[in-house]
Amino acid sequence: MIKKPGLFEALLPILFLIVLLTSNVFLFDDVLEGPNQISLLLAASFGIVIAYRLGFGWEAINHRIIKTIGSAMPSMLILLLIGSLAGTWLISGVVPVMIYYGLDIISPKLFLFTAVVVSSIVSVVTGSSWSTVATIGVALLGIGNALGFPEAITAGAIISGAYFGDKMSPLSDTTNLAPAMAGTDLFTHIRYMTHTTIPSMGLTLILFLVLGFTYEFQAKAIDISTVQDALSATFSTSPLLFLVPVFLFTIIMLKVPPLPSLMIGTLLGGVFAVLFQPDVLRTLVGEGSYLSVAYRGVMQAMFGDVSLHTSHPAVNELLSTSGMRGMLPTVWLILAAMIFGGVMEAGGLLERITRPIVERAKSNGALVASTVLSCIFFNTTASDQYISIVVPGRMFKASFARKGLKPEVLSRTLEDSGTMTSVLIPWNTCGATQAKVLGVATLSYLPYCFFNLISPLMTILFAVFNIKIRKLDDPVAPGPKREAPVKDSML
Repeated sequence: MIKKPGLFEALLPILFLIVLLTSNVFLFDDVLEGPNQISLLLAASFGIVIAYRLGFGWEAINHRIIKTIGSAMPSMLILLLIGSLAGTWLISGVVPVMIYYGLDIISPKLFLFTAVVVSSIVSVVTGSSWSTVATIGVALLGIGNALGFPEAITAGAIISGAYFGDKMSPLSDTTNLAPAMAGTDLFTHIRYMTHTTIPSMGLTLILFLVLGFTYEFQAKAIDISTVQDALSATFSTSPLLFLVPVFLFTIIMLKVPPLPSLMIGTLLGGVFAVLFQPDVLRTLVGEGSYLSVAYRGVMQAMFGDVSLHTSHPAVNELLSTSGMRGMLPTVWLILAAMIFGGVMEAGGLLERITRPIVERAKSNGALVASTVLSCIFFNTTASDQYISIVVPGRMFKASFARKGLKPEVLSRTLEDSGTMTSVLIPWNTCGATQAKVLGVATLSYLPYCFFNLISPLMTILFAVFNIKIRKLDDPVAPGPKREAPVKDSML
């Protein structure tokens, strides 16, 4: 017989996990290389014991774990391909040439502002926060290093822009998922989100402008000409190398699926490495026929460590990747997080924790705030942004209807909180991935992800003061409902 868990009983695995994760911070140098993964598995084991005690059998628990892992499988495959893409884009000179020419056209004081705008444009066009961070984001991080900005600040600017597109692009999967869960259509959802998104992005741009104009980076900055000289002495800096990212972003806009797009971008980077960077390949591999050197060099960049050296020590920090192999700890983390989330959902523990929140939400502001907190809770415990949209969306849909609120109020709340905060959790699939791709710890860039931090506060503020809160008895806005294809936002 299945029993319902008590609130404290449901919280026990989470409290156990918090204790383990906190201990890891003090006892290990790199918590993402194994300690956090094992902690998630131990907490999952604790959750299984509680689920057994409640009467759930192994088959039901195992089925939920497998289903949860399956939902994250595309993300893990994408992550592996991003590792390979980073490797071939390095040895081909694509990332170095972006840095080389970027240093010419970007004003140091406007760099952070520009990084947000460029990342926003690319992510809106592609519907892909992950590929924006892994391509343009990596190049912008290199430019920021060369200008003397701390990596954490630059990463915050990149992520703020990338997740603007993750939220607003009609090609983004979360932008399609949120209205589907709430019961509204895509373009009503996007138009309604502009009310909170525009002021959130406006504040974000102002903050980065202030940082850019007040930050004392010149004393620490690397001389731009010496960086460019070091890059041009090591790589061919032909503008033709820009064809690689242009082609990749074009096929993404043409709705080529994410996995083939990234594989094409990876292979194209390898081809351009063979054509434009023979000296780089020989430095990387050694002597031999060029055919064998090219094959070994491209393969090494795709699966393993690559570290190139120039005449400038600081530039050398920009020229290393770890290929697909370097993504394995993050894939391991995602697997462990999905197991934990699956166990918590299978035993009804997550539902028990969030039920009191739903019952106590009386006013519009309290209901929206409760939804925001639930999305953040699921991002933290289930470690997946999809779960943080789907589960609260199902939980709160009836409550929003009973309050007389239109479904777009719920869908906007889900995006402002579930999508935006996923990248701020170190063990969430989004937070773990962006930290790995950029080489900046999640908790280091978190204070500078202004857009992600402001968005959930903005949606609560609008609800508390009843700003642009649509009621079911409001006049229906004209315009046909439309659908749009889904593109994976975690690319």
